[in-house]
Amino acid sequence: MRILRRMRSRSRGWQAGRSAGTAFPLGAVVAGLGLALALAACGGGEQQSRGAEAAGGGSAAAEPASAPSRGGGGVVLGVSLLTRTHPFYQELEAGLREAAARHGYELVVQAGEFDVARQKSQLEDFIVRRVNAIIVSPCDSKSIGTSIEAANQAGIPVFTADIAVLAEGVEVVCHVASDNFAGGRLAAEAMIDGLGGRGKIAIIDHPEVESVIQRVAGFEERIAQQPEIRVAAKLPGRGSKDIAFRTAEDILQSHPDLDGIFGINDDTALGALAAVEKAGKLGRVLIVGFDAVPEARRAIAEGRIFADVVQQPLVIGRTTVEAVADYMAGKAVPPTILIPCALFTRDDAAPDS
Repeated sequence: MRILRRMRSRSRGWQAGRSAGTAFPLGAVVAGLGLALALAACGGGEQQSRGAEAAGGGSAAAEPASAPSRGGGGVVLGVSLLTRTHPFYQELEAGLREAAARHGYELVVQAGEFDVARQKSQLEDFIVRRVNAIIVSPCDSKSIGTSIEAANQAGIPVFTADIAVLAEGVEVVCHVASDNFAGGRLAAEAMIDGLGGRGKIAIIDHPEVESVIQRVAGFEERIAQQPEIRVAAKLPGRGSKDIAFRTAEDILQSHPDLDGIFGINDDTALGALAAVEKAGKLGRVLIVGFDAVPEARRAIAEGRIFADVVQQPLVIGRTTVEAVADYMAGKAVPPTILIPCALFTRDDAAPDS
């Protein structure tokens, strides 16, 4: 899989655009992208805090649990996702369902939709129903701790997908996620390359979520090794396009000479893009995002976003259920399984790629 192939030539094109005040030329969009990445399973030496991804998206109205995926094994898994409105989590759910069907498990899937109290209520319901295991992508990595503790006391094993639990004194059997720290470093490499190694940048953050904490840490670690790039602002956007748009507007007003923005997910990057376009700075402010959802890929192909880190939510979903199956079979399960990320650039959107 390409990571930073041919990025030097692209960065020269972006630099020319910055000096001229215009975006570099449009590229053609490929109908689909095939990513063949190996699944990386980490042993007990990996730290659970090296976890996953938080995808953004707006809140949705409360909805009932989905129709269960029924099987003949009598095993019921309670699932509470961060959201079901975002493509990342829709794909993750598809992976959960695919693996559950293979094992004959019944899934009861709900989503907190960024509401901690709502998610806590869902976990309480799973405990009352005595599900065989709980899979959760926490809305808040610390606040969910009391619900995890209640599941522990009830003897129900807990697994986390995409977002880890940061609360102390709770037991999670296995955490399955993207290697967000490495993904953050990839995003930083793209930013450094696109800016030619120098410039003034901003981070639009979402520090309540463990996966974002990891990707920002990886990004900052790599940027810190580049003395001519300075992080001028780091403000929250809550993973939301609308909030990120307003945050980016504030940053652009406070730092009119800004050269780049790192958005911690694609809703953040797309919100920042809207603010950059409104300010008439397209081609002068480089944007790097995280997730590579279809809308962001189109923006990359058009030269409006520079690059995006790609995750594998389908693999995360499948692997989480496989970890549950291994645990129930009495097999050893690693505390953390990290799935590798890659970089999506205009090269990946070109017809000859």
